[in-house]
Amino acid sequence: MIFPLVWRLLPGPTALKVIELVVLLVAIVFVLFTWVFPWIAADILPPPDGTVDTSTAPTP
Repeated sequence: MIFPLVWRLLPGPTALKVIELVVLLVAIVFVLFTWVFPWIAADILPPPDGTVDTSTAPTP
């Protein structure tokens, strides 16, 4: 499992390890939402189909 390995590798007492883990998790989430998910949405997923037909919209 990854969690026990990370817990053993972090330096310091338990309280400091908890703070370090929270900072590490926030950094991972930040990287995912900033670079990974937009890259997946732009390059891997197909473009969404447009379903709104503007040619039949009423004119004011």
